[in-house]
Amino acid sequence: MAVVRSDEASSSTCYDVFLSFRGEDTRKTFTDHLYTALDQQGFRTFRDDDEMEKGEYLKSELEKAIPQSKSSIIVISENFASSSWCLDELVMILEQRRNSNHIVLPVFYHIDPSEVRKQTGRTAVAFARYEEQFEEETDSERKRKLREKINEWRSALQEVADLIGLDLRNQADQYVGS
Repeated sequence: MAVVRSDEASSSTCYDVFLSFRGEDTRKTFTDHLYTALDQQGFRTFRDDDEMEKGEYLKSELEKAIPQSKSSIIVISENFASSSWCLDELVMILEQRRNSNHIVLPVFYHIDPSEVRKQTGRTAVAFARYEEQFEEETDSERKRKLREKINEWRSALQEVADLIGLDLRNQADQYVGS
């Protein structure tokens, strides 16, 4: 992956890498090791728990950090699709990729990329819950917006699964830098 280091980054960027992940799946394992390895190699990396001040609004900080990053590494794990935050973040990252030279590297961590692309397995379970929320919604405007969001998330997952990335199924949580 061609990630630009801080000393080579343009003045309009604050970060070399924006790290996107499902906290409950990988925060204390793979993502923590990856963050440490990137940091040790001199990559300025945005990770939501390190780069944010207490009391800041998460969504607005993410909306600022993604365009201020040269690249994104998206750690897609088994429960990634069950988080609307992760899916919204994925949509923002892919929009940044389409509108600039933003580099995106998906890492499929303990999940088959085809499960993400075809939205089967746990991804299907997550979307069944979103579809249930859609069916239960009675306000027509909120229902329309939810349908748009679900379609946007589905498209984003298909798009990211079609990118060349790393498939880390059945890999032990070893230190990334070694």
